[in-house]
Amino acid sequence: MGAHSRTSTVAVAGVAQGRDRYFDTLRALALVRVVAYHTFGWPWAAMAFPSMGVMFALAGTLMAKSLERPAPQVIRGRLRRLLPPFWFWGVFVVTAMLVHGWMPGRQIVFWVVPLGDPPGNAWGEQAWEILWYLRTYLWFVLLSPLLLRIFRLAPVPVLLLSLVPVLVFQYVRQPPDDRLGTALLDLATYLFCWLLGFAHRDGVLARLRPGPVVVLSLAALAFGGWYALAHQAAYGTYDLDDIPLAQAFWSAGFVTLLMWTKARLGVDLAGLTRYRRLNRLVTVFNARAVTIYLWHELALVLAVPLIDRFWEVPAFETYLPLDSQWFLFGVGWVLIAVSVLACGWVEDVAARKRPKLLP
Repeated sequence: MGAHSRTSTVAVAGVAQGRDRYFDTLRALALVRVVAYHTFGWPWAAMAFPSMGVMFALAGTLMAKSLERPAPQVIRGRLRRLLPPFWFWGVFVVTAMLVHGWMPGRQIVFWVVPLGDPPGNAWGEQAWEILWYLRTYLWFVLLSPLLLRIFRLAPVPVLLLSLVPVLVFQYVRQPPDDRLGTALLDLATYLFCWLLGFAHRDGVLARLRPGPVVVLSLAALAFGGWYALAHQAAYGTYDLDDIPLAQAFWSAGFVTLLMWTKARLGVDLAGLTRYRRLNRLVTVFNARAVTIYLWHELALVLAVPLIDRFWEVPAFETYLPLDSQWFLFGVGWVLIAVSVLACGWVEDVAARKRPKLLP
């Protein structure tokens, strides 16, 4: 698969206190959209809100800010925050796959550091297929010192040229059909969004005039949408997550408008803090983003046999919509909440904070 029916999203960069609520709300919405997509399978979901493009742009902004410190220190910090939650989750997934007959080979090393897609068997595929995001994020982190240096040589031209690799892969030369090729395709698909985060952090977006930004963004949206709809026969769907070129351009246009609105108009959603419960929910989503991302598919998988047991209770069968996908969605979120309470503390340990049930 390209980029991807494995939709997902989470900014695995650390969540600092006091950050702008605009970005935090986008991250929370992206997580909700990811869970909804994996529940309902809506092909239009990525067009309504391209979660992956949003999350890579937000992570790029945080990375550019962090690189005001020495690069090795920043990369070590990112690895420290990412890998322990991944290892903790991986223990359960790998053990379950071993119990169900999986025979690992040398590629099991990718379960230690996911520079390539970690291997697994068909039984656990729904759990491990989401790890493409962590792999792509990790490569962007490692490449960011070089990417930021190149970006700052000529910000706008470099940003526009960052869409060239995905065009080359589509029209000139396909990447190899292996771990390397998949990684290169994902990097090309979301490179623009990552660099867009740099552009926001460096104030480049705030200096751009409205006319060119709006025109180019709408052009990117039009091309991405047209390509997806015009090539449904070839891909069997118009779902952007299965069509890298369409995903790259749609995300570029959509996320540019979101980030430029923030940079130029100063939108910050500070008023969200007046709604205590909603504000608290956004805080929890951001502080437990890695946990929610990693465990949400397992939660949806476990929700199915749990709902099957509900059918054995006559009252539940009569009064609950047990055959509804919305009911599955709700039960999934209950199990995600349990995962946050039971496993979220690993993110605190990774960030060298005192472990808490909830942040």
